[in-house]
Amino acid sequence: MKSTKTVGAPAMRALRGRGALAFAGVGLATMLAGCTGSTADEVSPTADAQDASSYTTSEVTDGTTAFVVVDNPGDAPDLSYGAESGVTLLEEEVDGKTVAFKDMNGNGELDAWEDWRLESTERAADLAAQMSIEQIAGLMLFSSHERSPADGLTDAQETYLAESNLRAVLNAAGSDAAATVPWVNEMQAFVETLVTDDAVYVPVNFASDPRQGAASGGTYNADGADISRWPENLGLAATFDAEYTRQFGEMASAEYRALGITTALSPQIDLATEPRWLRVLGTFGEDAEQAAELAGAYVDGFQGTDGTAEWGTESVNAMIKHWPGDGPGEGGRESHTDAGKYGVYPGDNLDEHISVFQGAMNAASMMTSYSVSVDENGEALFEDRMGTAYDQGLMDTLREDNSYGGVVVTDWGVMTGANDEGAFIATAWGAEDLTPAERYVKVLETGHDMFGGVNDATYILEGAALWQEQFEAGERDVDAETRFQQSGARILNMSFDAGLYESAFLDPEESAEILASEDKVDAGYAAQLASVVMLKNDGTIAADTDWSDKKVYIPQSSDNGLPSIFAPATYSYGPTLDLDAAAAFFGEVVTDEVEVDENGVVTSYTTPDLSDVDLVLVGMDSPTTGAVFGNSGYDAESGEYYPLSLQYREYTADGDNVRKTSLSGDILEDGTQENRSYFGNSVTASNEADLDNFERAVAAVEASGNDIPVVTVLKAIHATIPAEFEADSDAIVVGFGISDAALIDVVTGGYEPSGRLPIQFPADMDTVEAQYEDVAKDMTPYTDANGNAYDYGFGLNYAGVISE
Repeated sequence: MKSTKTVGAPAMRALRGRGALAFAGVGLATMLAGCTGSTADEVSPTADAQDASSYTTSEVTDGTTAFVVVDNPGDAPDLSYGAESGVTLLEEEVDGKTVAFKDMNGNGELDAWEDWRLESTERAADLAAQMSIEQIAGLMLFSSHERSPADGLTDAQETYLAESNLRAVLNAAGSDAAATVPWVNEMQAFVETLVTDDAVYVPVNFASDPRQGAASGGTYNADGADISRWPENLGLAATFDAEYTRQFGEMASAEYRALGITTALSPQIDLATEPRWLRVLGTFGEDAEQAAELAGAYVDGFQGTDGTAEWGTESVNAMIKHWPGDGPGEGGRESHTDAGKYGVYPGDNLDEHISVFQGAMNAASMMTSYSVSVDENGEALFEDRMGTAYDQGLMDTLREDNSYGGVVVTDWGVMTGANDEGAFIATAWGAEDLTPAERYVKVLETGHDMFGGVNDATYILEGAALWQEQFEAGERDVDAETRFQQSGARILNMSFDAGLYESAFLDPEESAEILASEDKVDAGYAAQLASVVMLKNDGTIAADTDWSDKKVYIPQSSDNGLPSIFAPATYSYGPTLDLDAAAAFFGEVVTDEVEVDENGVVTSYTTPDLSDVDLVLVGMDSPTTGAVFGNSGYDAESGEYYPLSLQYREYTADGDNVRKTSLSGDILEDGTQENRSYFGNSVTASNEADLDNFERAVAAVEASGNDIPVVTVLKAIHATIPAEFEADSDAIVVGFGISDAALIDVVTGGYEPSGRLPIQFPADMDTVEAQYEDVAKDMTPYTDANGNAYDYGFGLNYAGVISE
């Protein structure tokens, strides 16, 4: 471009690995442009670095990595690059101001992909066209979980960044900025050194699963106090106000960016039509219209800026999941494991599940489900009896029928078959007999772009070679390079939209100001309060009630735990609500004395004297009979399936509505279908003790002879049958993934309840067995002693039932 001018870059410093050779060329380009090296603070187009009509530069360090920050004037984006990278700057006059661009390939010219004024799609297409299959194969990888930023850039990470060209890294650690910021900067600086004449620059796109759930324990990535806390998705749905979800997206995305995260592996928008499903808490409930509205609000909040739809420095790519909806697992079993790999559609209701995704088709990316989808006869919905990533019919519905042009990603482990050597998480359902290369070809064929949990490019490159062989044999319409560049352009667009090519580095001081800022913490807590659902109230929960001089009793309980593929069952015990949180609202908090045996298992509880207790608060987790990674629903020792339950006491599945022949099952060698029925088998909640201790507390109140109200605080992750505790509860409040503090705040009258049930609470297990896994709101809801039905949308405030 005629008006482009190359200006000085930082002096060349020692570079690691392949990058040292790469930037010998960059240095030469700089000298040919007549520019001399300088320190970062000296890089300036004019003598007056403070001139508002021109950009200025400064150097920042996090204590490990130094980087240059370019402050462009006006609305031009600010830039950053590693102080040792050798990146040069190009300048142009724009609207009378001198602005800078990064010359990331050192050719002294402003290429289209380097020009931040152009549309991201144009830049991505330009760069993808310059990339080899090997480079794009790296873009298509999404790393396994990285859990220890405090270790810094490890040898294993350098290997997959340099040798496999991987650039999408899943940050599965907590939100400790002191550890995360230096790790992010170190990795971004490292990939800048990997540029050669044959290898273009691609920054690291850090991603994260949800990390801001307010509930203590059980929330993915919830460790650390330096981030705002919000309700889980089901809690956001319970507010029945999409503005909370949009606000969450706007504030959470800013905090993500402060941690270097530019892609959110969320929202999870599966329609929760099966009440026993083990991932209901992560959904927006069972109403398709509401879930679609909240999905759109979440995506708009994450991807927008300052309440607009424009991409900016606080924008984060959203990844809606799991197409076409992973909610209808037969019997509630979860598709992460073999026991739950089938999604069933006895109600022929696939379209309603898809409608939720149609509410957020502007999402930058989408993750597909694990499930094999079958109809009421056990036949595949389409011709492929395979998981979604391999199912051409389901993927054509996405790409063609719904014209989705964003990035499509497999869930983690989908490229690994159970019979593969060293297989751990292996969820290539229906594709186990294919070779790894054949699996990649098949999934590329269905329209996917990225592969979750894969750090090594070996098999995808074998797949590229196989694709090319098939093309040359006349079996394919496009060659491998064309197909890979198609995905490459989509993937790169996420980095350009998020502004990573302009600035991928983090200023630790700026991150500290953003993370857990007062406005975000306050907004998150307000959303928690708004999500609390009051199901029952005899007047104990009321406005302007002063409990500050009152005494409360909170019993203790235990949980036997459930095994998973990661660890055996772990026993735990403790207060049913956070005692410190309660102390902020009451004058005195008392709990049980607990005795344990040599294995740490509770042998007895001693209830305190309740003669002067004013209130009994009993925390209860919803009944737990399964774990996401537990292959729950199948007993490996007996070889039989067992039911998942929504009650605490033992449940035997022998009612008239229990299927004696399952809809799903593998096709056996003789051509018949495996029967996965659990008819006649039993299960008991691992936390049955929650009900034991509720009953113990009620008995202690009766023994005291005093009229002490008992308030049940249900911490729900899915639907619960209230029949076991409702009659003895004077009041019941429910939280969906929120803090104990918010629940107690509502109980003590600090906030009038306004939440409503985003899912039905069923009358009994018989109605649960009768409902269809793929159909919403088809159960008989529980009706309490006051005649209130705990149906979708039900909730109380001080005046009574909340009207819609």
